[in-house]
Amino acid sequence: MRTPGFSQLPTAIMSLFKNSKFRAFLLLTVAFAAGCGEVEDTRPGQPVKHRQMAFKEMIKSFEPMGVMLRKDRYDADKFAALAADLVSKREAPWSYFGPDTNYPPTKAKPEVWSKTAEFEQAKKDFLAATDELQAAAQSKDKSRVAAPYQKVYDACQSCHRTFRER
Repeated sequence: MRTPGFSQLPTAIMSLFKNSKFRAFLLLTVAFAAGCGEVEDTRPGQPVKHRQMAFKEMIKSFEPMGVMLRKDRYDADKFAALAADLVSKREAPWSYFGPDTNYPPTKAKPEVWSKTAEFEQAKKDFLAATDELQAAAQSKDKSRVAAPYQKVYDACQSCHRTFRER
């Protein structure tokens, strides 16, 4: 079976490609789309990239716990393992919020650096909430994990509202 060639396209489509304005629009669209990628962190040590990766790693532990609770698929052992994994990863991003790391591709707002006491308190709230979640997860009692999970979620959301660009 032979694939139809360019000359066999319907006349309406052919006329579009012959139109120089359409070709220019198509070329600009492709060029614009190619230039819309993520900004690369090219600074020495790539602190922004490292903190973003650290947060993404925490999500890999946190989100499956939420799915278990929302979809009523609670697995006590798996939940406890995920909570422990979250606690083991929770310190990773903070050291990458240095004073000279407010540049693209950061999503951090300038308030991270201008309101350091509030940012530090948000971090402490998150750490305390993850401690509470891990303790509840170790009980392997589903009725005890929902509230601490929500507390971690709320700590994340509160920090994001104040310190992260959307």
